[in-house]
Amino acid sequence: MSAETVPDGFEPHFRKSPLTDPWEPLYAKRTDRAVIMGLRLARPHTNSRGLIHGGLIASLADGAMGYSCAHVMGGTASLVTVSLAVDYVGSARPGQWLAVESEVIKTGTTLCFAQSLIKADDAVIARANATFRVVPKKE
Repeated sequence: MSAETVPDGFEPHFRKSPLTDPWEPLYAKRTDRAVIMGLRLARPHTNSRGLIHGGLIASLADGAMGYSCAHVMGGTASLVTVSLAVDYVGSARPGQWLAVESEVIKTGTTLCFAQSLIKADDAVIARANATFRVVPKKE
């Protein structure tokens, strides 16, 4: 897979944010039960050691899990992160494809729980879990 290749099913991410603007292009792939986030890693995503920065991983995992909860809930609510935990079990370098594959564990009227595996070229480099507060959308 070349550095420019985007895996099948991924499209430009549907939601923009001032935080993620410098990380563009970001991609997303929707399934029945999740929103998978992805991007081709580049030098601006690295720390001083040349490895992908843990903050990038945490932020993308937080977003992917929140989007997944909202998707499973039919887009009827907004979500605010209550807690986020990330375990870093590997590393990644520029040129690799990073994918955040989330799973919604449980949705409710006030809370949503999700977990994710973060992979670089299909190798797990981190795992994360989060709890989100469900906030009804204003009409």
